[in-house]
Amino acid sequence: MAQAVNVNFRMDADLKKSMEQVCSELGISMTTAFTIFAKKVSREKRIPFDVSVDPFYSESNMRYLEQIARDVAEGRAHFAEHELMEVEE
Repeated sequence: MAQAVNVNFRMDADLKKSMEQVCSELGISMTTAFTIFAKKVSREKRIPFDVSVDPFYSESNMRYLEQIARDVAEGRAHFAEHELMEVEE
């Protein structure tokens, strides 16, 4: 077996706790989980899952939402009840 080394990095405390719980449920340690990840990256020469940006936060959508907020603030927005909305009586 190759010589083991320590790798240190920072992680949000809540994320660490959540990952520890998932790893425990899987019956593995966080070290084992990260080792599996590192071996897969090394073997495949890629991140082994899709990495993408949530389109909600795209520049164009943020501009659109800001315009709607301006329209509401300036009284230019017109709202209509949607047919799928339940009306409480």
